Amino acid sequence: MELTGSSYSGSYKNGRMEGEGEYTFPTGTRYVGQMKDGVFHGKGVLYFPNGSKYEATWDKGLSKEGKYTFSDGLEYEEDNWDFCDGYDRRFYTERCNGLRPAGESQLTNQVPPRVIPDGCYDCGDGFYDPTTRVVTDYHQNFLRNADDKEHEWIVRNCRKSWDEIVGQRNYTSDL
Repeated sequence: MELTGSSYSGSYKNGRMEGEGEYTFPTGTRYVGQMKDGVFHGKGVLYFPNGSKYEATWDKGLSKEGKYTFSDGLEYEEDNWDFCDGYDRRFYTERCNGLRPAGESQLTNQVPPRVIPDGCYDCGDGFYDPTTRVVTDYHQNFLRNADDKEHEWIVRNCRKSWDEIVGQRNYTSDL
């Protein structure tokens, strides 16, 4: 495990992880639960660095049944998922707490929204610097290098740290 940057604390049997334990990945994701023959087996929870979690029943390392909960408490539902569909585009906190008054638009699910470092984008799991093409988590820890496809998507879709003047349209010429 030292070679991969992972760690484990818990019981062993015949030199393999077995019983209750906690396995931590190099990314900071933690698995807490039952192990058998060195793999996830039984009930266990994956805790992600962003605060979300996946509670599941595992069979020889494969999830057989589980539930994903986002960091804000929203539980993913495979059936009847109506969050952010074409009819309801509210953030989860807006669904729970109601809409903000006129003139106080909510830009993200987090209130107040994260302050994005100068020249960067908020890409959902961290900040993206287009000059270095590096994505860091919200605590400035390295996550990954963005390839061309991810770079284009982030630049096109994500919230940025600066305002842009988009100009105005002359509606009288449309009449």
